[in-house]
Amino acid sequence: MPKFYARRRLGFLAAFTGLIASAGLLNGPAASAALPTPISAATARTYLASLTVATEDRTGYNRDLFPHWITQSGTCNTRETILKRDGTNVVTDSSCAATSGSWYSPYDGATWSAAADVDIDHLVPLAEAWDSGADSWTTSRRQSFANDLTRPQLLAVTDNVNQAKGDQDPATWMPSRTAYRCTYVRAWVQVKYYYDLSVDSAEKSALQGYLASC
Repeated sequence: MPKFYARRRLGFLAAFTGLIASAGLLNGPAASAALPTPISAATARTYLASLTVATEDRTGYNRDLFPHWITQSGTCNTRETILKRDGTNVVTDSSCAATSGSWYSPYDGATWSAAADVDIDHLVPLAEAWDSGADSWTTSRRQSFANDLTRPQLLAVTDNVNQAKGDQDPATWMPSRTAYRCTYVRAWVQVKYYYDLSVDSAEKSALQGYLASC
């Protein structure tokens, strides 16, 4: 059972006790992130073998070149859509902001009861995409990449974990939960293949290693 964490909170014990009493979250089933199911490990190995190997170049990168958190439906933007998709018992207000719910982060096994403690991770980071070929894309294609709900590219995770990951690829960062690593690399390869992005040599070697044990 994933452990509950609370950070930057005063009166932690009182709030925690009240949470247990009012919601029974510790005794209920953990929320489960709903990342679109990635390709199989065998398919990922085939796709990886076909990806171009190239040195990364971040010249000219700016996050604003990837318009993100666009409106998806009604008043809901991409972040809010993923929060509802990946959470359990999510309640939203009239502007689609999540006011309550539970979110399980598959990267580290933590469960959160406040949307503010959750980031939406671009599994293949925007800067990594830029380094790998997105620098030649149109703004429209970069927007599609940054808000892709169809591929396994967006996932609700612990905010600090997402910030620690930053723009790193699997050669230098992987989820601390080893049970999720196979899913992670399968998703990574699927996204890179779909968007015809390159890999660098260290990244490809790391992906091959992880996929070999999937």
